[in-house]
Amino acid sequence: MEQVHNRRMANVTLNVNGRMQTVDVEPSTPLLYVLRNDLDLQGPRFGCGLGQCGACTVLINGTATRSCVTPVSSVKGQITTLEGLAREGGLHPIQQAWIDEQVPACGYCQNGQMLTAVALLQRNPRPTDAQIREAMAPVLCRCFTYYRIQAAIKRLVGGVGPTASLNESVVRGAGPTASLNESVVRGAGPTASLNESSRGPAGEVA
Repeated sequence: MEQVHNRRMANVTLNVNGRMQTVDVEPSTPLLYVLRNDLDLQGPRFGCGLGQCGACTVLINGTATRSCVTPVSSVKGQITTLEGLAREGGLHPIQQAWIDEQVPACGYCQNGQMLTAVALLQRNPRPTDAQIREAMAPVLCRCFTYYRIQAAIKRLVGGVGPTASLNESVVRGAGPTASLNESVVRGAGPTASLNESSRGPAGEVA
């Protein structure tokens, strides 16, 4: 005999990238699934599903948060995804620094890397090298782009190049790899669909 699972659905309203969004979901659904499957935001990625690798990171009230283990019903306040960093068509200084330093390799983890870096610089605009390494260590990169990540953050901290100030206007990247890296830092492009998460009939990631 087939078992019938009664799922309690609820309307949950979220403030995502400055817009109020209401979704009809099971309250225990991980925030990651809602962002990707219901709101079509492809910046946060499904990595480990255990909150350990950091690919799913979003900012909640400015704090880097693992969305794969955060029930959607528990979220209070402003959610910022990778797509929400850019303003009026201009890249966020972190995104521009990632392009300037050519950080992405496969690009899969870079959502978590950039949002964790944003949270770090909001807490501490002038971190030391040791503080950068400590803050970024929990976000894993299989391509070992850690040195370029450190260089991109130091570009902002040290006042190197056009991204020296977190508040100044940004210039779009140029050169043969700029368009690829810009698509990665915006949460789209050729690596965005790699290992995509999709919610199956039982709500799990397939």
